[in-house]
Amino acid sequence: MPEFILVGFTTDPVMQLILFVVFLGVYSVTLVGNTTLITLICNDSRLHTPMYFFIGNLSFLDFWYSSVYTPKILKTCISEDKSISLAGCVAQFFFSAGLGYNECYLLVTMAYDRYVAISNHLLYAQVTSKRLGIYLVICTYSGGFVNAIILTSNTFTLDFCGDNVIDDFFCDVPPLVKLACGVKESYQPALHFFRASNVSVCACFYLLFSELVAGRVDGSIYLLRYLAPPLPVLNIKL
Repeated sequence: MPEFILVGFTTDPVMQLILFVVFLGVYSVTLVGNTTLITLICNDSRLHTPMYFFIGNLSFLDFWYSSVYTPKILKTCISEDKSISLAGCVAQFFFSAGLGYNECYLLVTMAYDRYVAISNHLLYAQVTSKRLGIYLVICTYSGGFVNAIILTSNTFTLDFCGDNVIDDFFCDVPPLVKLACGVKESYQPALHFFRASNVSVCACFYLLFSELVAGRVDGSIYLLRYLAPPLPVLNIKL
């Protein structure tokens, strides 16, 4: 199957033009906002702290994550050509999965950073050094793209023997699985469980790490208050 056809949001030309203007405006604000934030963090020495280092990386990821989908969506809104090549679909799927995982892992890491800042504020500078921050960011990037490789290989090794029309505006697991033949009904729920459980495993790792370092159960319970609220949102995102 050399290419896929993206259905998009609507076939109404007027609505397509409206969506194009809306998406272009939101995309422009996203790029300008993230670029401004990264520039401020890099140029202001007062912001060279672990918290702003993580925020800068989050802005960097958000910059590219929005760029994975939006240019193709904008083209689909104003062009008669709704096709996307197989290589383009694989690339879009891989980078969207990798950047999405990276954002989720980084948000869990930022929650742990806030826990350390509040529970050990006197020793915060010594505990969360610049070296540790770089190491945690490298781990989030590595873990995110390793998971993206697994997810992409599992998805695109399926036998796409059906129609090549994707009932969506980008390449994602549910519409691609619908095009595959011989896939068990339990495959898609299992795949979603794999995607969502990764973030929970990351949170459990920080809980275990906190328990080993602090040696107290109450510290882990306090950390859980910071990690628990974003987990449902991050799982839905994935």
